Amino acid sequence: MQNRSNLSLTASVVAGLGASVCCVLPLLLVMAGLGGSWLATLTALEPFRPIFVAASVLALFFAYRGIFTKTEVCEPGRACADPRVQRRRKAVFWVVAVFVVGLLSFPYYAGLFL
Repeated sequence: MQNRSNLSLTASVVAGLGASVCCVLPLLLVMAGLGGSWLATLTALEPFRPIFVAASVLALFFAYRGIFTKTEVCEPGRACADPRVQRRRKAVFWVVAVFVVGLLSFPYYAGLFL
């Protein structure tokens, strides 16, 4: 179960990056000093943004379900029985969730950087 929740967290970050690549990448290139009309072609992934958003929300849901529900019984001595490991997994989940929400909402506040 732990491997599935780790996979879900990774998938949600990748999907969040995919959902925001149409807006973040051109802004980063402009901030790096690169410019030109070819930057307009970097928005080719914009039609796929809803798919990436749905994938990241779904992956976060499965990660939440895997981390915060007590479905597995752990034997004493295993990592899943250690409360410190459980707290760390929950903290990583919330960090990833905030990061993904920031990436997904980036197109709405990207204008503040220009």
